[in-house]
Amino acid sequence: MLFNRVQVINTLPFPYQILRSKRARLVRLRVTSQQVEVIAPHGVSEQSIHRFVSEKQDWVLSTQERLKNRRENLRSLAPATYTHGALLPYRDRSYPLVIVPVKRKKITLEFTGHFIASVPHTLLEADLHEAIRSAFTRWLKLEAKRMVEQCVDKHAARYGLYPRSIKIKTQKSRWGSCGVYNDINLNWLLILAPPEVLEYVVVHELCHIKHRNHSSRFWELVAEHMPEYKTLRQWLKINGGHLLMGL
Repeated sequence: MLFNRVQVINTLPFPYQILRSKRARLVRLRVTSQQVEVIAPHGVSEQSIHRFVSEKQDWVLSTQERLKNRRENLRSLAPATYTHGALLPYRDRSYPLVIVPVKRKKITLEFTGHFIASVPHTLLEADLHEAIRSAFTRWLKLEAKRMVEQCVDKHAARYGLYPRSIKIKTQKSRWGSCGVYNDINLNWLLILAPPEVLEYVVVHELCHIKHRNHSSRFWELVAEHMPEYKTLRQWLKINGGHLLMGL
């Protein structure tokens, strides 16, 4: 466990949590639209941390407001309804959905330049939207796993960056992670991004097998695999909010 988490009750206009870290050298803030976290070394007192947060409260409030406004302005990539002719997102493009009634018990989905949903002819129209959305989500997760495994096969052998396991997860704010035993987790929503962006995130996590930080050596290793990583990283910063809204 990297952090010891402590909930703090205070008189500031926002609550915050203290995360004690053995790796931390300085006190720093991590702010989202919904929470404030203070990452601090074990030796820093709570009084000092509270004073630090108090001095930064105007910045915290303005940052939270900016993040909140940005999220409210985001447009989901998902169609309003999963019906015949809807445009479904996949690998940074949108493809039309064709619904075909069939004598089956389950929905099956295939992609041939457009999406074909074979739907049980007995399925009620009122249930169609949620049933196809669920089937599409399952299909995307399997596709994400397939693409991630391809990327690992492409890059792992070069410098011996072999993960112990690969898992595709639903994550609200992270694209990937590499655990202490080299277990790699990837956000399945990356399948909605350009393929090279998904590949960059896979490479990023593979490189953490060798470097457990974001030092210059880490980024040099990333660049060895993907010289254009800065452009891909920037794409994710600009467009990632849309992806994280999910389906």
